[in-house]
Amino acid sequence: MLDEVLSELDPKPGEVVCDCTLGGAGHSVELARRVAPEGLSLGIDQDDVALRAATERLAREVPEASVRLLKGNFGDLDDLLVEAEVPGVDCFLFDLGVSSPQLDTPERGFSFHEDAPLDMRMSGNNTLTAAEVVNTYNEADLTRILRVYGDERFAGRIARRIVERRAKAPVETTLELVDCVKQAIPAAARRHGGHPARRTFQALRIEVNHELDVLDRGLRAAVRWANPGGRICVISYHSLEDRIVKHVFSELSQGCTCPPDLPVCVCGHVPILDVRTRRPLVATDEEVAANPRSRSALMRVAVRLEA
Repeated sequence: MLDEVLSELDPKPGEVVCDCTLGGAGHSVELARRVAPEGLSLGIDQDDVALRAATERLAREVPEASVRLLKGNFGDLDDLLVEAEVPGVDCFLFDLGVSSPQLDTPERGFSFHEDAPLDMRMSGNNTLTAAEVVNTYNEADLTRILRVYGDERFAGRIARRIVERRAKAPVETTLELVDCVKQAIPAAARRHGGHPARRTFQALRIEVNHELDVLDRGLRAAVRWANPGGRICVISYHSLEDRIVKHVFSELSQGCTCPPDLPVCVCGHVPILDVRTRRPLVATDEEVAANPRSRSALMRVAVRLEA
């Protein structure tokens, strides 16, 4: 959704932009190009491979731009921006979910199509792996994770099958987990709705990387750092992420919350955001044809009001 991102963020020469999910730098290249040469383009990623590749790409494609890449998780956005020594930011972008390079690197353990160790960590600093979740969490906790984070209607059956399987030998690889899921889901249900393990892998990835807590912290930090008139654009890929974005934007765009019968406001609540997308924007048919992963993308945008 590059065109929509550029249209909504509308980066201008001399501004400070921050790509909180740098990945392959596809967005950052265009953001940096539009704020160059006086502006500053910040990029955040917790993956060393992504940072190295992005550094080379930005230097090659936008040599005139001032770029600073920061290693870390956008849940620690406050600390990262202090490190960057910027007084404020004009454009924030969050493109959530797993980047294509991570999905396309089998050994990272994100893909249910390739056999690899059950890892799913977005950062090497994270000690929790998907294998640890699958092999040590009790059946009730596995069921909860699959149901809440994956919206998996067969969560109980899958959790039970995992527990039965690991009693004989640990579930150590992605395809071993896929096999457990396929055995747990009725054959008729496996014929519809895409790959049967998709929701299970999503749920485990969210648990391993604490994605929902990180998103809430990162969004609130972005609002604090946004300059007046600063734009915040978030692209999410499932309902849990979108719900958090919608909640944070709604909460921070509300004015007085006092009961209507009170003659004078006593809550002191002042809106600090203007939500530009009451309904999320979605990818065009052309975008989906070119990039099938954008099919589930939901974009929300808000603008920072005067403090």
